Amino acid sequence: MMTCYFYSLQLFLPLVPSDFGFYFLSFQCVDALGFCLFLKTYLEVDDFPADFCQRLFRYFQHVDHDGSSKTVVNRKSAALSEDSWECGVFLRDVSCYFSVLEEAQPREKLECHFPQLIIYTLNICNSSVVSLQEVDRIITQMMRAADYLGWDVTELRPVLKDMMTAIDVDDSGTVTLEEWLKGGMNNVPLLVLLGLKKDGHHIWRMKHFNKPTYCSVCQSMLLGLGKQGLCCTCCKYTVHSQCANKNPEPCARTFVQTKKEIGIAVHDWIRADCNSTKCEVCHKKIKTLAGRRCVWCKDMRHDECVLIGLSSCHCGPLKDHILPPWAIHAVSKEEDTSLLNVTPDGHVLQIVPMADTHPLLVFVNPKSGGKQGERVLRKFQYLLNPRQVYNLSNGGPAPGLHFFRNLRKYRILVCGGDGTVGWLLDAIDKAELQVCPPVAVLPLGTGNDMARCLRWGGGYEGSDLSEILKEIESSEVVPLDRWSIQVIPNDPKDAGDPVPYEIINNYFSIGVDASIAHRFHSMREKFPQRFNSRMKNKLWYFEFATSESISASCKKLNECLAIECCGRHLDLSHLPLEGIAVLNIPSMHGGSNLWGESKRPDGGPEVQPSEVITDVEHLKTVTQDISDKRLEVVGLEGVIEMGQIYTGLKSAGHRLAQTSRITIRTIKALPMQIDGEPWMQPPCTVSINFPL
Repeated sequence: MMTCYFYSLQLFLPLVPSDFGFYFLSFQCVDALGFCLFLKTYLEVDDFPADFCQRLFRYFQHVDHDGSSKTVVNRKSAALSEDSWECGVFLRDVSCYFSVLEEAQPREKLECHFPQLIIYTLNICNSSVVSLQEVDRIITQMMRAADYLGWDVTELRPVLKDMMTAIDVDDSGTVTLEEWLKGGMNNVPLLVLLGLKKDGHHIWRMKHFNKPTYCSVCQSMLLGLGKQGLCCTCCKYTVHSQCANKNPEPCARTFVQTKKEIGIAVHDWIRADCNSTKCEVCHKKIKTLAGRRCVWCKDMRHDECVLIGLSSCHCGPLKDHILPPWAIHAVSKEEDTSLLNVTPDGHVLQIVPMADTHPLLVFVNPKSGGKQGERVLRKFQYLLNPRQVYNLSNGGPAPGLHFFRNLRKYRILVCGGDGTVGWLLDAIDKAELQVCPPVAVLPLGTGNDMARCLRWGGGYEGSDLSEILKEIESSEVVPLDRWSIQVIPNDPKDAGDPVPYEIINNYFSIGVDASIAHRFHSMREKFPQRFNSRMKNKLWYFEFATSESISASCKKLNECLAIECCGRHLDLSHLPLEGIAVLNIPSMHGGSNLWGESKRPDGGPEVQPSEVITDVEHLKTVTQDISDKRLEVVGLEGVIEMGQIYTGLKSAGHRLAQTSRITIRTIKALPMQIDGEPWMQPPCTVSINFPL
C-alpha cells in the first residue's frame, strides 16, 4: 500500500547522513528541492510537469508550524532557489493529506493518522501519547482534503472539533492510540471523509441536496439550497452530519446470519421522506417522515400500517434481478475456506439458489465515462443488493464470479467500455464456471463497439437504470465468437511493448487507426485529468486523427507486411493502404461498420465456416455475423476514408477476405491494437485462429 511506503520513507529519512536528513531530524521540514525529490520517490516517476512540484509545494506552505493557516510571503520568484529553505513544508502535513485520499481498512487508516506513528517528533519521541495540538494538526489536513473533494468544510469542522474535544476521555491533555482509535471508529463524518465505513452500518456519502430534504434522526430540514448532508448509498437514509453519531437507525441487512432464515422473505423497513406518496395499506397520503419504505420491494407505508400489511416481501418489479438477503447466509470458515467473500467482521457468505429468479451480477468500472461510473455504481447499490454489485477497482471480477459460482441461473451486467468487457470475459474464462452466464453491457466507455453491435447503444446517457434492468430481463441471448491471437516477434530480444490480450472479442488492426489509438493511449496515461469525459475523449481522438492524416506515418503499408488467409496469400500491391482491420463484430471506431451492409442473393450458395473467400465479386454479397466462426479482413486507405465511413459518406472500406484463420507477417515496427488497446510492435508474426 502506498501509504505504508510513505510512512516508512519518513522514518528512514532522519537516518540519512546528509544535510537533508539532519534538517528533517531537527525540524521535520523540507525545502522545495527535497520536496520534489520526495514526490518523485513517492509517485514512482522520474519526471512530471514543470510547475507541478512548485504548485503543490506552495500549497503546503499555507500551513504554519502549529497547524493554522497562513500565507507565504517574500517569495522572490517562481524558480526553486536557496530561499526555499526559509519557507519549507512539514512532511507530516503532506503525509496526512495524501493518506486521507488512500484506501485502507478503518483501523489501519486511523493508526496511520495517529501522530506517533506518522512521525517521531522531538517533544514526544519514544512516547505513546500525543498532545491535542498534534491531533488538531491532523484534523487541519483532513479539512484541506475535504475541501479538495468539494465538501462544505464549514459544516464539517465543528463535527471534527467536537470529536477532538471528546477524544481525550480522561482530560489529561494528551491522546493515546487507544483513545484515538475509539474516537475515530465512532465518528461517522470522519470515517466518510476517509472513505471508510463500519461493517453492518450505512454506507455513507456526502451529498448536496437541491430540494427540501429532512434528517431522519432529528426530523428537521437540511436548510439552504444545495445543503450538505450524509446519505446512505444503499437505503437513502439521510441525516445531518452532526446527527450521524446520534444512534441512527441501522441499514437494511444484506444477508442472514443463520440457515433458518433462508427463504423467509421479510420486509426491511427504512424511515424515509415518502413525498406525499400513498400508503400501500390504507391508500392515504403519507406525511413528511411519517412513513417507511421497504428497501427491496420499495413499498411505502405509514408507521402504523407497517405491522398491518403483508409481512412477506415480493422484491417489487425487479424481483428477477435482486439477490435478496434471505438468499445469502453466513457459513463457518470450515465450510468455505475461500477468502474472496469474507466480510470485514469475519462472516463467510454463500448464496442459496432461489426458484424462478435470475439474480444479476453487476460489475462497474468507476473509471469509465468520467464520473459516470461512480454514479452508476451507487445507483445499482440502491436498486439491488450491494452484495451483488462489484467495483472493479477493488479486486477485479474474481470475487464476484467466485461468489456466484454455485448458481446455474444468473446474468451478468458489465458497466464500462470495450476494455472492461474484454477484462470480464477473460476473467470468466479463467474462473472455470459450471455454466457460462449471458453478459449484458451498459456502455460507459468512449467507443463502446461491443455494446453497439449488441444493441445496447453507443453510450449511457443517464436514463433510468430500472428500465435498463427490465430490458435485460426480456433481452435475447446471442452467441459471440472469440478468437485466439498469438504475436511472435522475429527477434526474441526485441519483444517491444507487451501484447494486451490473447483473445480478440471485437477486432484487431494494424496501421493508421492503431497509430491514432496509440497516441491517444499514451497521452491519457501521461495526463489522465484531460480525459475525464466521453466528449473530451472524442475531441482528443479527432485531434490525433487530424495530425495522423498530415503525417501519414503508415503510408505504403503493403510493403511492410504480408497476409495469408487459410494459407492463401492476399495481393495488396494494387491498393494504397495505410491500415488493415480484422473484424469479429460489425462496429469499430465508435460506430463505424467497415465491412458495410450486404445482402446475399436469393438461392445463393451457403459458405462453409472453414472456407476462405477472396474473390472481389463474391465478397460483395457476403454478410457479417458475430457467431459464424469467420473473420472479415478490411483495408483502409487512411484517416480521410475512416472519417467518410464514420459519417456515412462512404459505405465501407476495401473488402479483402472472409476467413477462419489468418496469419500476418511484418518486417518493421508497426502500431497494432486489440479491442481498442494499442501497442507498438517490432517485426513479428501474428496468428489468429478460432479457439478449439
